[in-house]
Amino acid sequence: MKQMKKILLIALMLGTTISCTDFEGWNIDEKNPSEVPAAFLLTNAQRAFYRQMVIPSVNSNIFKQMAQHWTTTTYNDETNYDMVQRDIGGNWWFSMYAGVMIDIVEAKKIIAEKEANPATAKNKIAILDLFQSYVWHIVVDTYGNVPYSEALLGNENLVPKYDDDGDIYASVMNTIDQALVNLNETDPSFGGEDLIYGGDVASWRKFGNSLKLKMAVRIADADPTTATAAATAAVDAGVLESNADNAAFPFETSPPNTNPNWEALVQSGRNDYVIANTFADIMNTLNDPRSAVFMDDNVGIPYKGGIYGASNTFSEYTHIGEPWHTPDTEGIIMSYDEINFLMAEAAEKGLIGGGTAAAEMYYNEGIKASMNYWVPEVDDAGIAGYIAQPTVAYNSAAWNESIGQQKWIALFGRGFEAWSSWRLLDYPEMNIAAVSQESVPRRYIYPNDEPQVNGTNYEAAKNAMGGDLKSNRVFWDINGQGN
Repeated sequence: MKQMKKILLIALMLGTTISCTDFEGWNIDEKNPSEVPAAFLLTNAQRAFYRQMVIPSVNSNIFKQMAQHWTTTTYNDETNYDMVQRDIGGNWWFSMYAGVMIDIVEAKKIIAEKEANPATAKNKIAILDLFQSYVWHIVVDTYGNVPYSEALLGNENLVPKYDDDGDIYASVMNTIDQALVNLNETDPSFGGEDLIYGGDVASWRKFGNSLKLKMAVRIADADPTTATAAATAAVDAGVLESNADNAAFPFETSPPNTNPNWEALVQSGRNDYVIANTFADIMNTLNDPRSAVFMDDNVGIPYKGGIYGASNTFSEYTHIGEPWHTPDTEGIIMSYDEINFLMAEAAEKGLIGGGTAAAEMYYNEGIKASMNYWVPEVDDAGIAGYIAQPTVAYNSAAWNESIGQQKWIALFGRGFEAWSSWRLLDYPEMNIAAVSQESVPRRYIYPNDEPQVNGTNYEAAKNAMGGDLKSNRVFWDINGQGN
């Protein structure tokens, strides 16, 4: 029995499944169907993924801290980048493989076998491919080399090899291209069970092109030729065009489908988080109307951020803003403001046309889109006045600093993306963690038990990455300063 439990644990940690035939006759519930509909699996995967991307959990998601938007009060191991004590790398790994992608893989199998209309099946699988491609890019951006080609195979392979992170990106981008070809706006798709776009194929097409653009910008320093072709194709085909196109998840006012930020900040009754001084100090210099949304005025203005990585008294520092204290604040994984900042980067890097003039236009539009979303009461004149400030106006001679800072602000609360943007652009300047005196990590380390459950492949991946270290970099992170 102990050995069977160990096999189950290994399978789960690798994001795999155990075939039901291995336990035939165990725990059969004759009153309920044994096959879950594909549409339910899509809904469950979306809910699980958004929760993991949003939740400020010290056990798995410390990206808001690593982006230095938030810092902690009493417990500061994670703001000092201790990933071992709580096995943060392992918990995030499990949530992505076993918590999200297994449902996507199973949904695709069911659709391929059961969907009567081939055109509908094609659309549904293409949407699932795009969603899974987004998850894959998150996993690669988190760790670098990970199980890919041999992952998610159930008991066919419980010890998958790790693939090269650059190779995975190339494969995922090919998957995106094929999914975009397979999408057809005139054919049926999912309905309301798709909680992101309600099965709207045109919206998923924009999502796919936007993801393609984002990945192209990521790889531009490592592979400019591929990046240029992908970015140009994505923008020409059509990316997100307004805030109405945001890939948003509709959290609800009542449990169990509330926003995990509300659960951590309000429902829990705990006082674990305050604004980090990194964020407050920058915002205090900008006269930014979003400050009143992102931050509370509980200690007055100027805002007073907690010392990053230190133990901070909750009552003495600026609290997180109201939207993160609201149960039904929507979760976002891709937004119109983000896409504009990506196009600004793409223009400056020569991936798309227009050069500096286009970059400045996209930069300004990114700020405007963020303002329109968070502070819609501010009119165009107010936004123009904000952009005209010397501390905000686009500086083509230091474009990575201009884009890096404003994109990081616009991504407030979206810790993973803000941290990833910092790794790519190396701005804004981050603080050294107060206790550990460490710089911001460039990656998560692998799960604590990988050396035991998949030792040979772990060692190969570790060696290929130059060590299983927080300071090592994923393949596209080659020009940032940092540690």
